[in-house]
Order: sequence, then structure tokens, then C-alpha cells
Amino acid sequence: MKVTAFNGSPRKGGNCEIALNYIGEELKKEGIEFEIVQVGNQMVRGCLACYKCLETGSGHCIQKDKVNEWIDKMVQSDGILLASPVYYGGIAGTMKCFLDRAFLAAGNKLHHKVGAAIVTARRSGALETFQQLNAYLNTMEMIIPTADYWNNIHGLNIGEVKEDIEGIEVMQKLGRNMAWIMKVIEASKGKIDPPQTGQRTMTNFVR
Repeated sequence: MKVTAFNGSPRKGGNCEIALNYIGEELKKEGIEFEIVQVGNQMVRGCLACYKCLETGSGHCIQKDKVNEWIDKMVQSDGILLASPVYYGGIAGTMKCFLDRAFLAAGNKLHHKVGAAIVTARRSGALETFQQLNAYLNTMEMIIPTADYWNNIHGLNIGEVKEDIEGIEVMQKLGRNMAWIMKVIEASKGKIDPPQTGQRTMTNFVR
């Protein structure tokens, strides 16, 4: 089994990566492969709303950058972690561009995977950003493990999250719970079928 983490911070080796590695250490103890993909320092445009990914059903975006490579990693993984620092009360811009495109294109290929989100923050905005990241997981019928508090950890300068003892414990508990849920799902294969799903009925407020 494998978990791929997508790091929305532009700082490689920064607080998001440190926090993700606390989770990764717990996953590795349970024999689960762990990889971090650095998203936040790449050039990624936003979604063009062309809907070509939906029309073709390819599972890929027509824009030519690393997003399709990252989509493939998501599809091939059993678990997915999303991480972002707080930027003005929300997801960092490059990460938002990636998520908008990836979750639209990948669609039901992400159904019933285990997914979780974490946030690093200097002071506030963590809960709002956490809810925004969780919105992507919710729309794909993903199974979301929890810790015993919201998945955020505090620090500004690189390494300051190491001083947030409670935040570290949250990351570690999330890692253990994620590993447990993944193992439960793996053990159920061939014994319990996943729930049926279907095409979403798309509506708006004028019809």
C-alpha cells in the first residue's frame, strides 16, 4: 500500500514537509510506502473551465504541465494527503490551481480512497484552510481519517512546527489512524464490496 502526499508549500523542506514526515513515519512503521510530491514550487495554471477532461473521460487535463503526472500518482495510491500553509486565510495559490484541475479530471478514479488534509499556520486561518482542503476529499467520496483535533500545526520560520508538541501529536495520531483505515479496507477486499456509486446529477440555482 502507498500514500502520496501533495505539499502545497513553495518552501521545500519547510514546515508542511516536516509535518507530513511526522505522518509518514507512522505510516512507514505500518509497512505503508510514503512519498511527498512538491507542488507549491512549480508553475501551475488554474483550471480553464473548458471541461475537456469531462468530455473525453481521459482522467487528464489538456494543459501540459506536471498536473497529469500528479493525477496518475493519486490514482495509483491507496491514500492521499493534502497539505497547505495558510495564505490569507486559505489554500496557497499553486496548490489550489492543482487541486481544482486534478479533482475535476480524476473524478471517480479517486472514489473510496483514504484521504486526509493538514495545514500549517503562523497564527490563524488554519480551520478555514482545513475545511477548504477537506471539500475536495468530500466530493470524491473519499474516506477521511481523523485525529483528536483539527489537523493543523503552528509555525512561521522553517522548523518552528517542531515546537508545537500538540500539533506533532495530532500528525502522529492522524498517521496511525490513516494506516489503520487503509489496512481495514485492504483486509475487506474480496469479502465486502465497496458501496455503489454513480454519475452525479449536476444542478444549479436556476433550474
